[in-house]
Amino acid sequence: MFEQILQLDTDVFIYLNSMGTPKWDSFWMAYTSKFNWIPFYALLLYLIFKQLHLKGFLITIVAVALMILVTDQVTNLFKNGFHRLRPCHLAELIDSMRLVKSGCGGKYGFFSGHASNTMAAAIFIGLTLKKRFKYLIYILIFWAILMGYSRIYIGVHYPLDVLLGMLFGMLTGILFYKLNLYMINKFQTKRKNQDLGNDLK
Repeated sequence: MFEQILQLDTDVFIYLNSMGTPKWDSFWMAYTSKFNWIPFYALLLYLIFKQLHLKGFLITIVAVALMILVTDQVTNLFKNGFHRLRPCHLAELIDSMRLVKSGCGGKYGFFSGHASNTMAAAIFIGLTLKKRFKYLIYILIFWAILMGYSRIYIGVHYPLDVLLGMLFGMLTGILFYKLNLYMINKFQTKRKNQDLGNDLK
């Protein structure tokens, strides 16, 4: 059963990856690069800053940093635990696939760090800004799904790597959103109590 799942995963990878064309290669290479999205991340952080007071924003920054750290570390644990080679590291696949990226990246690919990080960010930021931007979370989820697809397109991840990465990212995004909300509410309650105490003096 497990072997059948892996074979299906390989077949779907070959199908999706082979749909690519040289005309679209530069687009998906640009899309999959984290550095190209820095202005986009900066805009989202600015929107969060406008919504929260300064200390709430700083708490949120810490929560985001911890979320990315946890996501990265768990991803590495899975990669080093399962030892599933990336498709571009398999000699039997290299002739039947398109490797768009120059170089294959790390040796193991289960599960995708790109997919987990972007989905975690999409869920966290989408939930944080949902009161002011009702539909933003759906746009961010779509953006994260395309990021996952880009990893298949350029030839460095199987669909299963991407799917489980996105599911894990969704989980961590929700958990850290709730943690961040708890910490902000706790800080606000503490500040109100301090202000009340000062007024009574």
